[in-house]
Amino acid sequence: MTPSTTLPRLPATLVGITVGPHTQEVEARWLMAYAAALGEADPRYYDTAATAGPLAHPLFSVCYEWPVALAIRDRALGQAVVARGVHATHHLVIHRAPRAGDCLSTTARVAAVERRRAGTLVLLRFETVDAEGRPVTTTVHGSVYRGVETDGAGSGSSDAPASEPGPTRWETPVNVSAQAAHVYTECARIWNPIHTDVAVARAAGLPAIILHGTATLALCLSRVIARDLGGEPGRVRALTARFAGMVLMPSTFVVRGRALRAGHLAFDAVDAAGRPVVADGTLTFAEP
Repeated sequence: MTPSTTLPRLPATLVGITVGPHTQEVEARWLMAYAAALGEADPRYYDTAATAGPLAHPLFSVCYEWPVALAIRDRALGQAVVARGVHATHHLVIHRAPRAGDCLSTTARVAAVERRRAGTLVLLRFETVDAEGRPVTTTVHGSVYRGVETDGAGSGSSDAPASEPGPTRWETPVNVSAQAAHVYTECARIWNPIHTDVAVARAAGLPAIILHGTATLALCLSRVIARDLGGEPGRVRALTARFAGMVLMPSTFVVRGRALRAGHLAFDAVDAAGRPVVADGTLTFAEP
């Protein structure tokens, strides 16, 4: 093992570094492509004749956050550290759904730098507003940088609610094709070679290319919407989850609905061997 004295080190003083705002237009084509990458069959995801255009999948925010994520990682962390990163947690608040034609501006800030057993957890907070400055989405994205040390706990939190798993109420399998990561990459416009380039994936210590964590989470969310929200994506208000395992391709994983109470539900996902893939999933939703 590489001696700890030679490992990259992240100072807690990174907290507060900000990048943006970065402005992008949300195109109907982009919204439809993202839904298609997830295998969505609801025609509302593709209805360009609707007054507001195609529906946005509730996790579409990851698409317009990606360029800002690259920029702040490059500024605050550097490529040597970024290469050690694993998406660990995701917490999303939807103030209102993005729509075709929106010009959205996203700002990213380092919210926390915290020591973990496997390395250092860095929380990035993304705030996205529309052309009038009104909030659209807020995301706190956590990544653990394996083997990377830090000199302090930093500050901030994920703002995520506590998980209450409860018993399993339903299970739904998700079949992941061998080409799923390539399709998601192009449709989401999220390019990270560990998901599409086997040589890069193996150099990073992975057995093969893996499905994006956000793709896995979006597939879970789609099943939860179908089973518990009457197929209405617009009811999703907030979402949080922890990534607990890799999804190789082709493969199958199982989404499980857990505790359900007024306005809140829990979910998780396991692979074919029963090992956790997505853990501590919690969703806040509007009643019909």
